[in-house]
Amino acid sequence: MSDVRITVGPYEFLARWESERCPKTCEAFEKLLPYRQKIIHVRWSGEACWIPLGDYNLGVGFEDATSVPQAGEILFYPGGYSETEILFPYYGTVFKSKLGVIAGNHLLTVTEGHENLRPMGEKVLWEGAQDIVFEKA
Repeated sequence: MSDVRITVGPYEFLARWESERCPKTCEAFEKLLPYRQKIIHVRWSGEACWIPLGDYNLGVGFEDATSVPQAGEILFYPGGYSETEILFPYYGTVFKSKLGVIAGNHLLTVTEGHENLRPMGEKVLWEGAQDIVFEKA
């Protein structure tokens, strides 16, 4: 089942909400759809991209937070030790900031488009910031 369409540059992914794990985060983020931003490559976390959100407050705390997401497991970090952000791993990732390992809420899991995770990540790495859109599928 897919709930969300995510478009990053020329790549499209379908994903499902992780509402059993992070109900408050999913509910709050769903209200923002369609959500448009820029995505850039991570600094410390490995093979992932991220959306830096500064001091943005989604109004949620930590829920079932993890530091080691798998490729396609999208995290929302509500802020605290580092700035608020969304992490979009495309391969090996340990979620970190300049202060060390942090953990984020498992917001979405990619259900279709896995074959484009690495190409998406490499495009962001080598070509820079890309447009990203989250919308209802």
